[in-house]
Amino acid sequence: MSSSSHFEHVLRKIDWRIWFGLVVTFFWITGGIWFVFDSFDANPDQVLTLATIGNFLEGAFAPLAFLWLVLGLFIQQRELAKHSEELRRTTEQSEKQTQAIAATEMNARQETFFKIAENVRHQMGGITGMLYMSGLGPAGSGRYDREQMDEFFRNAANGDDEIFARRFLSMDYLEEGGLPELLYGTEIRHSHCRNFRRTFERLLALAKGCDVDGIIADSMRQTAFGLLYQRMETHLPEVPAQGDNYSATTSSTALSGSGSASA
Repeated sequence: MSSSSHFEHVLRKIDWRIWFGLVVTFFWITGGIWFVFDSFDANPDQVLTLATIGNFLEGAFAPLAFLWLVLGLFIQQRELAKHSEELRRTTEQSEKQTQAIAATEMNARQETFFKIAENVRHQMGGITGMLYMSGLGPAGSGRYDREQMDEFFRNAANGDDEIFARRFLSMDYLEEGGLPELLYGTEIRHSHCRNFRRTFERLLALAKGCDVDGIIADSMRQTAFGLLYQRMETHLPEVPAQGDNYSATTSSTALSGSGSASA
């Protein structure tokens, strides 16, 4: 940018009130100088004392001082308005940044939740498998033999974690009966249901912490695991089994040994 263009740019940025004040000041001083020379022309023999000069200057520049005071107040008001607008924009930008940070944090928490949920699904699939084997496998009623149970577990190992939960739900939908007995008929089954409910409730609480709208938690309740959890809560015995008073260590031992325990 050339010096002339820069000078023009500076002139355009000057407030019109300043230009007004400069013009008025120029004409006022010019008029004052003309008045002084005219007075000397009219009376060249007059003697001016310091008091007279002081009174003249006081009267001459008092209106200019008042004028620039008023202009300064208007200019200051304009600057305050610009500052307020910039502050408002800064506040809006800060709010947007805060919302962006919160959204990023929420996305990170949701990604972490889904990773945890995948492992928990495998865990709940194993618990429902042990519960199904205890009730209907060779160790239970014998409705399914060892080969059939192995086939179910192979499907679960291939990623179908909800296979046993769906089979429990199918029995309930088909009204075959006996679901409360399959869930809580023995101490081992009661222990499996207790572990399943605790695991699902902890996962549900974790989902609520990373989804303010509750969409994830609601979708979990409609999965096979969520529907089976509701059945477990519905058929929960009024008098808890002895296993409910066991420690966490006893529950873990019962879970690991349920594959070989009898119904």
